[in-house]
Amino acid sequence: MRIFLWILALLTTAIGLAVTARFNPANVVLFYPPYRIDLSLNFFLLLLVLLFVLIYVILRGINTTRELPARVAAYRQQKQERESHKSLREALKAFFEGRFGHAEKAALRAAELPENAGLAALIGARAAHRLRQPARRDDWLAKIEQDKNLKIARLMSMTELLVDDHQANAALEAVKELNANGARHIYALQWALKANQQAKNWPEVLRLVKVLDKHHAIHPGLSSRLRELAYEDLFSNPAQDDTAIRQLWQSMPAEDRRQAFIAVRVAKAFNDRNLHNEARMIVEQALQDAWDERLVRAYRASAAEEGSPALLAQINCCEAWLASRPSDDELTLTLGTLCLKQKLWGKAQHYLEQALATATEPKLVREIHLNLAQLHEALDNNEEAKKHYKQCALIAVA
Repeated sequence: MRIFLWILALLTTAIGLAVTARFNPANVVLFYPPYRIDLSLNFFLLLLVLLFVLIYVILRGINTTRELPARVAAYRQQKQERESHKSLREALKAFFEGRFGHAEKAALRAAELPENAGLAALIGARAAHRLRQPARRDDWLAKIEQDKNLKIARLMSMTELLVDDHQANAALEAVKELNANGARHIYALQWALKANQQAKNWPEVLRLVKVLDKHHAIHPGLSSRLRELAYEDLFSNPAQDDTAIRQLWQSMPAEDRRQAFIAVRVAKAFNDRNLHNEARMIVEQALQDAWDERLVRAYRASAAEEGSPALLAQINCCEAWLASRPSDDELTLTLGTLCLKQKLWGKAQHYLEQALATATEPKLVREIHLNLAQLHEALDNNEEAKKHYKQCALIAVA
């Protein structure tokens, strides 16, 4: 359709020119003494048109010649941009395909264009890290150290790569700089958690776990395990005095106090400092929420002094528990051990022999034999005591 319209326009123009050319009522005379040139008006107009076209072509040629260097430079720039963009795409594709050597080479080509240099450096750094080339990785990251637009991206990459390389202190420096720049999104907090975990900075680990739990950004199992590791380290610190241990316990969230493993660890810390009363209270409170054999062992370890009302209260408490859990070997052993300490010989022997009849775990059986040996020794039943000591020795050798 367009071709038809063009042909129609040309035909119309030709017809118009032919009709107009038929009318030639005037002449144009040019005098240049001693010359005279007579021209028809139509021919003169044609010459004017041709002259205009010639001047236009000359001027256009001059202008094109002047613009030629800039056009060549623009063409080269466009070609460089196309090649750089292509190399950047190739680098990304190779990186996600796991071809890290190809990714780093493509990133080198993409970095020739300043606009792509930053992103290419990030890809190159990650590729070099996967190739276990920390020097090249650091060189890539150093290239964009002054790029403010990529500062957060560089710090996030540094944190992730340094944590993966187990350089906890360097990773924490990057985390510190991230926090100074206001980068507190979930992904940054997750890597900050890993860095602090590697550095064994447990108070910060607890804080970050709490924040991530609030946003549902951490698996409940991992959250529970990290809390356990943190409290185990904090309560195992021999530098903590009685006051510090109490303050740490009071600062713990209520849901953490009810965790069996944490309560066991805390009770041990209190027992190690002869704070048995507080250890018993911690275990009793935890047992109200969930029954756990580890808590029962901790309760046995926190026995009160002989003849004290607290020890009698422990025995009564264990008897009440045993009524609802008659087949619990740990609880039966605990009750027998407490009765032995209180010198309730008959009760102690009854519960210890009851535990021995059903216990199967070697460590538990050995402890029962040891208590029975001590019981018979206290009653001057030396032969029975020797038998139980012998059984202890045999289990220890096995």
